[in-house]
Amino acid sequence: MTQPAGMTAMSKEMQDCVEACMSCHSVCEETMSTCMQMGGQAQMQIMRALMDCSEATRMCADMMMRRSPMSSEMCAMCARACEMCAEACMAMPEDAQMMRCAESCRRCAEMCRAMAGASM
Repeated sequence: MTQPAGMTAMSKEMQDCVEACMSCHSVCEETMSTCMQMGGQAQMQIMRALMDCSEATRMCADMMMRRSPMSSEMCAMCARACEMCAEACMAMPEDAQMMRCAESCRRCAEMCRAMAGASM
């Protein structure tokens, strides 16, 4: 596939970050479904973190793919949302889905932090 005129190919690091964001988005969506089945007030706080993280990761991936000049700022915000979500999921260490989500969020946060400091 050829790049449109004026568009440079995504670096390996950027591609990896996009993949981490999309993976994290998927895991957050799955975890929301699990959370809704559990019900209860404690899950409402986790649900908010999951929703924020899901939206941030999707938007971050989209912005990197279209080479938005705001990608760096979005990566920094995404890293924050992922960290908050990982922390919220850690409130339920006995739940395998929550732990899977926390791990995905941490990985995405790390990659997004690196991209926030990189020139895109």
